[in-house]
Amino acid sequence: MINSMTGFGRGSANSDGRSITIELKSVNHKYLDLNFRLPRALNYLEEMLRSGISSKISRGHIDINLSYINSREDAKTISVDNVLVGQYVEVGNSVASKFSVENDFTVATLLRFPDVVTITDSEENEEEVKKIATEALKQALTELIAMREREGTNIFNDIQGKVKYLELIHKQMQDRSPLVIAQYSQRLHERISSWLTEIEVDRSRVATEIALFADKASIDEELVRIKSHLYEFNTMLNSTLPIGRSMDFLTQELTREFNTIGSKSNDSDLARLVIAAKAEVEKVREQVQNIE
Repeated sequence: MINSMTGFGRGSANSDGRSITIELKSVNHKYLDLNFRLPRALNYLEEMLRSGISSKISRGHIDINLSYINSREDAKTISVDNVLVGQYVEVGNSVASKFSVENDFTVATLLRFPDVVTITDSEENEEEVKKIATEALKQALTELIAMREREGTNIFNDIQGKVKYLELIHKQMQDRSPLVIAQYSQRLHERISSWLTEIEVDRSRVATEIALFADKASIDEELVRIKSHLYEFNTMLNSTLPIGRSMDFLTQELTREFNTIGSKSNDSDLARLVIAAKAEVEKVREQVQNIE
């Protein structure tokens, strides 16, 4: 079964006053491309998150948003620069004395002065934070993968139907190909008969001309390769491995083979089949861009 590259997953975990929420948003990309948005203090989690995601997902652009709340009593530390407070008080007293004004300093006033109070985050327990992040990531990945699988089922059904239609076109081409040679032979004999009513026709020369046309117009090799590519498509559709890039290559090969048939074809029915086939391959290619 195939997986889409688009999806969304969210996971949350908390322990002992710490809470982490992780959101994963995935869209199409040629390779696995991870974009992290983490609090600066938690940048050490990036390698763990990268490893966890890459072990489950092989392709797609994924935005990883992590939010962190620490509501523990020891989460922050407040410190007061007593030396600086003393200087503020000294200056205030000096101004009050010199200009005979009331010194209305209060504790609240002093604490609002620049650089008096410093609030710092306490040093985190990295192992505890990693455990919480691991649980949140597990939940987010489970949701993301489930969504990618559901979307993948829809893509699977669509591609499978298109491959069956291409198999039908391939069968019609196989049936039509021998008739092209036979009709060319008949037309050639009719033309010769209408032009040369009294002159003996060199039958061997006519046979040679028909053989040359048959060799030039033969699409047997292309039909064999197309059949092989369609077989590979069906095999990949039932694979459990990532197949997006391989399928993308196969659509290019199918387009190449149908183009060759179109260039060789001197038959309107085959030309119409080629146009229909190329249009269907292009639809498959567009869907393949969504596959992991």
